[in-house]
Amino acid sequence: MTATGEDHVTARGGPWWWARRRSAVFDVSLAVVSALECGFEGIPFARDAGIPVAAGVVFGLLAGSVLLVRRRWPIAVVLVSIAITPAEMGFLMGIVGLYTLAASELPRRILASLAGMSLLGTLIVTFVKTRQDMSRGDLDIGDWFVPFAAITMSVGFTAPPVLLGLYVGARRRLMESLRERADDLERELQLLAERAEERAEWARNEERTRIAREMHDVVAHRVSLMVVHAAALQAVARKDPEKAVRNAALVGDMGRQALTELREMLGVLRSGGDVRRERAASVPLAAVGAAAAAAASRAADDEGPCLAEIEELVGQSAAAGMVVDLSVEGDERSYAPEVEQTAYRVVQEALTNVHKHAAGAKTYVRLAHRVSEIAMQVENEPAEEAASSARLPSGGNGLVGMKERVSALGGVFVSGPTEAGGFRVSAVIPAS
Repeated sequence: MTATGEDHVTARGGPWWWARRRSAVFDVSLAVVSALECGFEGIPFARDAGIPVAAGVVFGLLAGSVLLVRRRWPIAVVLVSIAITPAEMGFLMGIVGLYTLAASELPRRILASLAGMSLLGTLIVTFVKTRQDMSRGDLDIGDWFVPFAAITMSVGFTAPPVLLGLYVGARRRLMESLRERADDLERELQLLAERAEERAEWARNEERTRIAREMHDVVAHRVSLMVVHAAALQAVARKDPEKAVRNAALVGDMGRQALTELREMLGVLRSGGDVRRERAASVPLAAVGAAAAAAASRAADDEGPCLAEIEELVGQSAAAGMVVDLSVEGDERSYAPEVEQTAYRVVQEALTNVHKHAAGAKTYVRLAHRVSEIAMQVENEPAEEAASSARLPSGGNGLVGMKERVSALGGVFVSGPTEAGGFRVSAVIPAS
């Protein structure tokens, strides 16, 4: 991350109040040059003032060295330069001091006041000095030259450093603002990347859950019926060969159907995985969630079971020895594909649970087409103790999967035992 403000200053490191060592070396150099200038200018000042030359030189050296603290105390530098203006020394200190003051963060009223004082001091000193030179005969020019020279000199020594300092200060503030914006943007991008990673992880979890649910619905029902028919085949193989042949044919048909559905699902997953592998090197993290969602959409868009296949589903359970009563209320009509698939899967899983836990029990399947919703209910009577069970394993995911499907569409799912000792599964799904 970029460093701005105090972080930027600390990162460079410098002695005392300087941000960088280069700045310290530069200010020391300026202070030395200013001290030498004021020291040389102190010689004529001492002669005019009638004091020892050494005192004038020392005074000049001390006054010029004040430029060393221009970054720390720019006001003090400008005030010293104004104070020594009548002695005609400190021109470099005055120019650099005004520039530093204008580039700093001090209020503009302070800059205007000190710049005005410096302008007025330079104007008066230049006016007096020029008039003295003309009175001594050093300059033989008209009277107009005195105010012209005074104004030109004062403006020339004051306006350029102030304007340059204002420009440099504004540019420095702009660069700091850009650094801060870059830092903010980098932080925002980092947050977006973290959120994208969270969304991608959420999408992967949702995809895994959806795949597990689909695999459970496809495999559990078909394999349950196959196991039931296999058990019946074993029981009647010697007593009724014709029925054994029919049961064997049913087992083969259901196995082929289960394999077909598994191949279709695996084909969708494999194609989605190929696309993700091809784009893994170039797709950013934020697109992972979209890719997972796209894979889910492709799987959902494939043709799946619908309500028109409910009778066939019930017929398969009846062929396996279950006594099933199907009743349909209301006018049959088409619904959205996800609604019909969910309704079909609820009935399918409920019948599978009857095969697992209540083999031989009579089962009632009710389907109701209403104005704005579709309702389904699968209820079985208590299983007879003598009824043989195929000993089908249960993973405990059937009811959870049904509830997830129905809730995802904004429906209501209820399941539980009945007063008569059976079990009931009910679901209501909005039609749109």
